[in-house]
Amino acid sequence: MKTDAYFMNEAIAEAEKSLAEGGIPIGAVLVKDDEIISRGHNRLIQNGSVLLHAEMDAIENAGRLNHEDYVKCTLYTTLSPCPMCSGAVILYNIPKVVIGENTTLMGAEGLLECNDVEVVVLNDAKCRDLFLDFISENPEVWDGELAKVGNTTEVK
Repeated sequence: MKTDAYFMNEAIAEAEKSLAEGGIPIGAVLVKDDEIISRGHNRLIQNGSVLLHAEMDAIENAGRLNHEDYVKCTLYTTLSPCPMCSGAVILYNIPKVVIGENTTLMGAEGLLECNDVEVVVLNDAKCRDLFLDFISENPEVWDGELAKVGNTTEVK
């Protein structure tokens, strides 16, 4: 059986892919029955998208699953998911979200928990460092993204 660390490393690979494409380094994988069924990474900049956060990209890339499939899934994401991504998790009844780290960006974990989604935070230093390095090197990009959403998430 593969570990949370294994799947988080796969999500980190997606974050690195986004960074290599000129995007924000956030990645996600959707896992069912101990196998990755889809991958995604933040594509806001690359695609000029308003919706393609890593979590949304991974859920979209899984295609139209049935209820029985969604309830067997775990979503691994390098950073705490925002309210939009958390809403998608709730909508599709994904029962568990594993977060790489939430010290730099706090999303809507409370929303997940109050909807009976299990939330696990790994406090992964690589996830934190990848994101902080990006913000440090591209403050105008990140500030611009926060301004679009009215700064509803907290960056530390």
